Amino acid sequence: MRVAIDARMIKSSGIGVYMENLIKNNDYTIALGNPDDLKKYQFEAIIPFTTKIYRMKEQLKFPYRKLKKLKPDILHVPHYNVPIFYRGKMVVTIHDVTHLIFPEFLPNKFAKIYAKIMIWIATKKASQILTVSENTKKDLIKMFKVKPDKITVIYNGVGGEFVKKEKKEYSYLYDKYKIDKNKKNIMYVGNLKPHKNLERLLIAFSKLENKDNYNLILVGKAFGNYNVLNEKEESLGIKDSVIKTGLVEQEELVDLYNLADLFVLPSLYEGFGIPVIEALACMTPVICSNNSSLPEVGQDKVGYFDAFNPDEIRDKIDEYINKIYTKEELEELREYALSFDWKDISEKTWDVMKNVNDKL
Repeated sequence: MRVAIDARMIKSSGIGVYMENLIKNNDYTIALGNPDDLKKYQFEAIIPFTTKIYRMKEQLKFPYRKLKKLKPDILHVPHYNVPIFYRGKMVVTIHDVTHLIFPEFLPNKFAKIYAKIMIWIATKKASQILTVSENTKKDLIKMFKVKPDKITVIYNGVGGEFVKKEKKEYSYLYDKYKIDKNKKNIMYVGNLKPHKNLERLLIAFSKLENKDNYNLILVGKAFGNYNVLNEKEESLGIKDSVIKTGLVEQEELVDLYNLADLFVLPSLYEGFGIPVIEALACMTPVICSNNSSLPEVGQDKVGYFDAFNPDEIRDKIDEYINKIYTKEELEELREYALSFDWKDISEKTWDVMKNVNDKL
């Protein structure tokens, strides 16, 4: 079975993690993307394709002829931006429908129209659709009348590098990021897209009764330089308590999870929410929004709040940052996280490919 994958987003957060782990654990034959990003993987062929996503230009620039010459049995498109003129068998992963749930966060009206049309085309052209949560499956059925048996739910996973560490292994972070050792650390990892709801997290943090006893650590590429949150931090009087790491390597991300006393994900919508599982794997307590897929993923292992209510976010932070966990309770968090195993997930994904390939 020869399977090609559109791997242009291999460096992206979220979808990039998804693709990287599937590629590591499965025998993809052909990759489309930036050769520099893909050379470390074992592909039979790499087709250069660097056109940006979410644009009509990607449809015109898609390497249809080059791909056809290599005769893949299946093309795996790991997002809804499918090549509309492709005629072969195709498996499409649709992680979420954020662009349709919150169109007000898109740059213009055309972006919403494009997203809606492309998701509709993806649901029609796909031989099989993969989603990373039952919540996204439900959204697709509701919005696009997709037949339930055309959608297979396979959760995201957590890498084996996310483990509990000794303090001496991550203590270098205090000096590197000038973190006050006498304060407890609240952590967020991700990007600055509006649906991530960072502004309400800042407001909630500013309302903590003893906010001077805490640091808020923001991890991700978006926090490397000046960004739209800076003025908000100053107006709320929390600028000195907010620490931004910028983009970090995977090993350092694991260390930051270990440093954190509490991980917070305040999103208005998530297709899955990989950081929730990563934090739990490091035995770090988690609180997150009570919407979309998050209760499905976190189950009873995390605390929940209304993402639109800063006071409720504040109260939940206060409750969990001061909660005393037994060793057994923390080990239970890790055991639960490890049930999201990338090898198992990859096998299930490959089974879908085989089933599609076997169909006439």
